[in-house]
Amino acid sequence: MVQMKALIRVETVLDSWKTVREDTVQAVEDFPPGEFDFRPSPDVMTFREVAQHILLAGHALTGMLLDGIESFATPDFREKLKQYYPPAPDDAGALASELRKSVEERRAQLARQPAEFFSGMVTRMDGRKVSRLELLQFVKEHELVHRAQMFLYLRLKGIVPVTTRRRQATK
Repeated sequence: MVQMKALIRVETVLDSWKTVREDTVQAVEDFPPGEFDFRPSPDVMTFREVAQHILLAGHALTGMLLDGIESFATPDFREKLKQYYPPAPDDAGALASELRKSVEERRAQLARQPAEFFSGMVTRMDGRKVSRLELLQFVKEHELVHRAQMFLYLRLKGIVPVTTRRRQATK
């Protein structure tokens, strides 16, 4: 296998994750507070549950990375994950605040890590070996998927998501 230098900088991933999170927070702030338990069908999470899931998963996975956990593919993974959960408020304002606080805290902690930290290998939940930087990118991509879900919920309520509003403002 050919070894290549990293094509993406840690700062780029961290900055991109912060941007994604800012839009996630905006979705929480834009959604009608009295309708946080909205779900388009019985088999999917409510808007509140999606927002809480983003908070819990992002904070916990990065916490495990920072603690040097090398395998996320253990039978007790979900129990380990819970040890890193921050508070997940039900209230829209408090949830938005916790989402902001969490990404700022983790971003600062991750930014202080040496380059070698990010090149270290870990085993993902599916058994695949990836670098810590790749797992961090996965955390961001996971949030993007669920943020898109939140944006769909917004649209179903007749609310235009922040990313579309930004694009429309530049036309």
